[in-house]
Amino acid sequence: MEPGQFVKRVPIVLEGAIKIMRMDDDGKELFLYYLDPGETCALSLTCCSSSRPSEIKAVAEDHTVLLTVPIIAHEQFSDEFNQWKDFVSSTYQLRFQELLEALDAVAFKRMDERLMRYIVTKMKQFKTNELHTTHQEIANELGTSREVIS
Repeated sequence: MEPGQFVKRVPIVLEGAIKIMRMDDDGKELFLYYLDPGETCALSLTCCSSSRPSEIKAVAEDHTVLLTVPIIAHEQFSDEFNQWKDFVSSTYQLRFQELLEALDAVAFKRMDERLMRYIVTKMKQFKTNELHTTHQEIANELGTSREVIS
């Protein structure tokens, strides 16, 4: 998903992972969080409910399987099922907390601390001690230059 696209269905990750990033007008990216199995994106829920275009970029990081819930079903589930309302509410809470952590990292952490958090997050996400990425890709996701990452 790219910024500006309309979200017609609520995505729920069944397998794999989706990386959520914020982009500026110049195409610079900032990594926000991952969607893991059993999770959905609060921003997608908001876009579906309000018929607004997406303001984030979402990229499948691995082989990913999604269950997508049409907008009409999402609205119906919200009216009929407390479990769905609880799922939506807990999604908003979790994502808001992750957004605060990302904001805190940018505002209050040194780049070496942000880099360490990024590497640990990626290693946990892929359950590995070895990452296959480039300095440039890391720099893009952390909103800095390749030289700083190097």
